[in-house]
Amino acid sequence: MTENNRASGAAVDLEDMVASSDSGARKPAGMPGKLLVGIAAIWSLFQLWIASPLPYILGFGVFNATQSRSIHLAFALFLAYMAYPALKRSPRGRIPIQDWVLASVAAFCGAYMFLFYEGLSARPGAPLLQDVVIGVTGILLLLEATRRALGPPLMIVASVFLIYSLAGPYMPGLLAHGGVSLYGLVNHQWLTTQGVFGIALGVSTSFVFLFVLFGALLDKAGAGNYFIKVAFSMLGHYKGGPAKAAVVASGMTGLISGSSIANTVTTGTFTIPMMKRVGFPSEKAGAVEVASSVNGQIMPPVMGAAAFLMVEYVGISYVEVIKHAFLPALISYIALIYIVHLEALKANMQGLESSNPPKPLVSKVVGFLGGLLLMMITALAVYYGLGWLKPVLGGAAPWVIAAGLAVIYIALLKLAAVYPELELDDPNEPVIKLPQTRPTVMVGLQYILPVIVLIWCLMVERLSPGLSAFWATVFMIFIMLTQRPVTAIFRGKGNMQADLREGAMDLWNGLVTGARNMIGIGIATATAGIIVGAVSQTGVGLVLADVVETISMGNLMLILFFTAILSLILGMGLPTTANYIVVSALLAPVIIQLGQQNGLIVPLIAVHLFVFYFGIMADVTPPVGLASFAAAAVSGGDPIRTGFQAFYYSLRTAALPFLFIFNTDLLLIDVTWLQGIMIFIISTIAMLIFAAATQGFMITRNRWYESILLLLVAFALFRPGFFMDMLHDPYRSVPPSEFVQAMGNVDEGSTLRVQIEGLDDFGDPMTTYMQVPVPEGETGQQRLDNLGLMLLFEDDRAIVDMVTYGSQASDIGFDFDQEIIEVLAPVERWTKELMWMPAFVVFGLVVVLQRRRRSKADAQTATA
Repeated sequence: MTENNRASGAAVDLEDMVASSDSGARKPAGMPGKLLVGIAAIWSLFQLWIASPLPYILGFGVFNATQSRSIHLAFALFLAYMAYPALKRSPRGRIPIQDWVLASVAAFCGAYMFLFYEGLSARPGAPLLQDVVIGVTGILLLLEATRRALGPPLMIVASVFLIYSLAGPYMPGLLAHGGVSLYGLVNHQWLTTQGVFGIALGVSTSFVFLFVLFGALLDKAGAGNYFIKVAFSMLGHYKGGPAKAAVVASGMTGLISGSSIANTVTTGTFTIPMMKRVGFPSEKAGAVEVASSVNGQIMPPVMGAAAFLMVEYVGISYVEVIKHAFLPALISYIALIYIVHLEALKANMQGLESSNPPKPLVSKVVGFLGGLLLMMITALAVYYGLGWLKPVLGGAAPWVIAAGLAVIYIALLKLAAVYPELELDDPNEPVIKLPQTRPTVMVGLQYILPVIVLIWCLMVERLSPGLSAFWATVFMIFIMLTQRPVTAIFRGKGNMQADLREGAMDLWNGLVTGARNMIGIGIATATAGIIVGAVSQTGVGLVLADVVETISMGNLMLILFFTAILSLILGMGLPTTANYIVVSALLAPVIIQLGQQNGLIVPLIAVHLFVFYFGIMADVTPPVGLASFAAAAVSGGDPIRTGFQAFYYSLRTAALPFLFIFNTDLLLIDVTWLQGIMIFIISTIAMLIFAAATQGFMITRNRWYESILLLLVAFALFRPGFFMDMLHDPYRSVPPSEFVQAMGNVDEGSTLRVQIEGLDDFGDPMTTYMQVPVPEGETGQQRLDNLGLMLLFEDDRAIVDMVTYGSQASDIGFDFDQEIIEVLAPVERWTKELMWMPAFVVFGLVVVLQRRRRSKADAQTATA
């Protein structure tokens, strides 16, 4: 009885932890409770409305971007005051009168841009006293909502930037600026799209809400339980199987979840007790769950909302963001499964008993390859079949495709009806039998259809992320309403009315949960907008660039470490999304500028992913890693030790950003399909070797020198160019006076690296590197003309005489009167991938040494 009470108490604590961090801890009874969930559901319906084509078809309810953001913030502010208590001692079961007043006033201030849009657009930059009063009130209430929903750190950071904006003339030395008036501040922050209603809130309104809602609906439909069961049925019987299943289940849940804490609790309540059962200590079981759940945020397509922000900040398509982010995330997950395998080997753990009938290895391999081949053939048939059908069917194509999808859905439900329903197991039961793989997989295949629709719309149809999520969500709603009654019909039992009511209830709960999960994100993006607005209004970003450059002494590696540490520190108090917005706004331009000055051209997406990865690491890092506290609450372990162990497991995630900054092949930038496959294979091997080195175990326990050798091998595989550059310089220096000849001598499509000296946009001296692509043209002069660049040669000097407006040279950054200091032309040399060969030789040597030791140890054990 005591054990049951303790378990139920722990469950309540976990619910409170997730609620207080994600959806609000307050659950009022009676009419206020109904109003709270009703408004949350209306918010979800509003977001579906503005994402759909219906407003344009019906001709009403059309909102522009600014109006949508205003309504979005009004909902978030109202629900923040309703759902989040002011203090720990504040009531949870009712809403005090002052919170009703604050919620109403905050919602009015948030909706002000929508309500008075015509008047405000008629007087841009000239706010009235009424505008300023509303703006000041709105900013103060937004800061209080931030404190309630997200804690004091983000509120304090935003307040500091507001004070800095107003107190500019009184700041010391380098930090001083002209200052901003109160009218100017309110106008910039509350009445334009430069501050609170800026890009971040726009992304939350247009994209993020729909993906969070889609994830909530998928979970309420039963997909979360399905993913966990499938992972356990496939992997639970291997060594340390429950831990491997936890990694896969958390990865699949992470595809649809934007919260590492919710991910930890959702999968952890089931996986952590199972890990403990096969021999994992409490801290390690919790740490595996934390590492895999936090990594769910780097897994496309949602990536904790950051993927959509990158679209706006980096200026590339959503598909491109996914392409660049996918490989590092996949490698990281594969490595975590391997780390879990090594832990199981170290402790000689076993898996759980399998329910699957025994099969020979050949049969398993043939079955797997056959299934993979069938999927590929089906995908190709659908892709080319639809490509042929759409022109033939014309305007009827969407209806025919929808009918085809419905037929597939019904067929999958008929298939599922043959097998028993998935039940929610109690992981605390003393004996548990793993479910059989085939029935488990078959019974929930319909949950994969909406994900396929989402990916198809994004990748093939190239619809916007918002519209793609809308169609996937519509299909998900259809599934929620129909899956129970249709399955019951196929099984020949069930009550149609009751099944429909249960499906409608799941849909209602999904709409409410999606909206409540969005409160924190909506508030965070609005408050982060204050910081971004202050940076653009005061020019503090330029000041910070000077400060950081001075501290790092112009060293790119030091600035990267500085950025990583800042992300970790801010991440201790800020949610991932806000942390990413703040650090990328402050430091991303600095890293790119310093990289250019050091001769390293860093792509913008690489810098943004670097910042994002370390922002996520903050959820793991002690002493504040909230995901570690959630996992420790489930495992019964020490939260600080769980955090340190999770950080240790996540070292591979911390290493990846440094690697892809210096080797952008990992982000699949400028690589062919064949190169991409090769990079994936080699990078995965390298990450597994890195994991073996950091875990101190491969075939047997590592000697210290073997760990060092394995780290060197991993580095050589990840960045072969580092060692090849030592053997053979990839560029030869050309005098500036021979720039035209160099342009003519190299191959079309290659790049020259050019160091220039001149003045920046603010009239300060600068020296930087540029990558100059070689355009088409028969001679060097023709290529230079096609580039849009005219040079003036004086003795050995080359000076930019003219840059054609809108030309490629203008886009690169060439400007009048700059001087070319050095030209570096590419040379013929061995391919850098040759460095993989000596790396594999050293790896083979370590394998031989460890095999010998393992054989000796096994022989001694057998003799004893």
